[in-house]
Amino acid sequence: VRTAASTHTATAPPGALPSLRFGYGTNGLVDLRLDDALSLLADLGYDGVGLTLDHMHLDPLAPGLAARTRRVAQRLDELGLGVTVETGARYVLDPRRKHGPSLLDPDPGDRARRTDLLVRAVRIAADLGAHAVHCFSGIVPEGADTDTAWKHLAESLAPALDAAASEGIPLAVEPEPGHLLATLADFHHLRRVLGDPELLGLTLDIGHCQCLEPLSPADCVRAAAPWLRHVQIEDMRRGVHEHLPFGDGEIDFPPVLAALAATGYQGLTVVELPRHSHAGPHFAAHSLPFLCHAERAAATAPPGPAQDFQQPAPPHGAPSTAPEGSSR
Repeated sequence: VRTAASTHTATAPPGALPSLRFGYGTNGLVDLRLDDALSLLADLGYDGVGLTLDHMHLDPLAPGLAARTRRVAQRLDELGLGVTVETGARYVLDPRRKHGPSLLDPDPGDRARRTDLLVRAVRIAADLGAHAVHCFSGIVPEGADTDTAWKHLAESLAPALDAAASEGIPLAVEPEPGHLLATLADFHHLRRVLGDPELLGLTLDIGHCQCLEPLSPADCVRAAAPWLRHVQIEDMRRGVHEHLPFGDGEIDFPPVLAALAATGYQGLTVVELPRHSHAGPHFAAHSLPFLCHAERAAATAPPGPAQDFQQPAPPHGAPSTAPEGSSR
C-alpha cells in the first residue's frame, strides 16, 4: 500500500488543477537491483518510474526479453507504478563509446543499431503499459556537417516512429545540450522535417531549460505544452549542464510546476540525477518531499505574468565545461 503516494494525489481541493505525477529515474539507482529500486520508489510514495533500459535494468539485448518484460510489468502493476521507458544508457550498445553508436553515426550499420534499440524500446514500452519512450539525437560526429546530421537523424528515426505508430506509444525526443537537437527550436525543426508525425513528441528536461533556453523554465513548459509527452526534472545552473539535487541550482520550482499543471499534462515528471546513483536512495527520499512542497506552494501562490528569461543564453547547443558534459 503506497500511503505516501495516496496522500500526494489526494491533496488537490475540488476544482483545483490535477496533481502532477512524480517519478524517479532508474539511471539514478544503478547500484540497486531493478526490483529493489521499484520497491523503494513505491515505498517512498512515487507515482512512477523512468526506466532506463540498461544491462543492469531490463537489458534490452539479453536473452529472454519477453519473459523478463512480463515480470517487470507484473511488478509495476503490483506496486501501482506508472512507467516511461528511457533509452539514455551510457554503454548498453558499445562498451567503449559512451552513448554510442548514435542516430547520427557516419556508419549506416551503427545508426541501425541505435534505431533497433529504439524499436525494441517501443515494443517494451507497449508491453509495460508505458506512456512514452524517451530518446535523443546524439552529438554531431567530428568532421560531419549539420545538414547531413539532420538527414541521418530523420532517416534513423523513421523505423522507430513506425513502431510507435503501430503500438500507439509516443516517441518523445529530448533536446540535450551539446547535441544536434539541443533546444526547443531544434525539436520544431525536426518535427517539420519529418512532416509533423502524430507520434513524435517532446521530452522536456526542466534543468536543460535553465541551462540553455532563452525562455525561463516555466515559459518553456508553456511553449512546449502541445507536444509534451515526458518531463524530466532536476536543479541546474545557467550555462552549465550539470544535473543537481533540488536546492543546489538556480531554478524556482513552484512557477514551473504551476505551469506544468496548467497544461493538463498527466504523464510522469521524473527526477533525473544520473550522477548521484552512489547515494540514489538518499536523493530519492529527499526529492519527492521537495517536489510535493513546491507543488503545494504553486497551488497557493497567486498567478503572475509570464516573464522572459533575462540571463544570456550560451551559444546554441554548446556543451558545458562541467564534468557531466553534454550527454549525462
